[in-house]
Amino acid sequence: MDDLSRDLVRKVLDEQIRPNLQMDGGDVELVGVRDDGVVQLRLTGACSGCPFSAMTLAVGVERVLKEKVPGVLRVEPVP
Repeated sequence: MDDLSRDLVRKVLDEQIRPNLQMDGGDVELVGVRDDGVVQLRLTGACSGCPFSAMTLAVGVERVLKEKVPGVLRVEPVP
């Protein structure tokens, strides 16, 4: 992915995803954006040990990123 797409991923995370996670004591860290459309994220805080973290990534984070950032194909969790 190009730099504009990476910047857009950061912007969407900062403005639309991170505030919701922080309300519940969690957060998300952008680890990388690969050229094949995979966004690598690390959940932190309360989200890191939450049993619903996989669902948060798939239903929440991945859905929003795919909708808002052209070229994002999936989100991959990084421990």
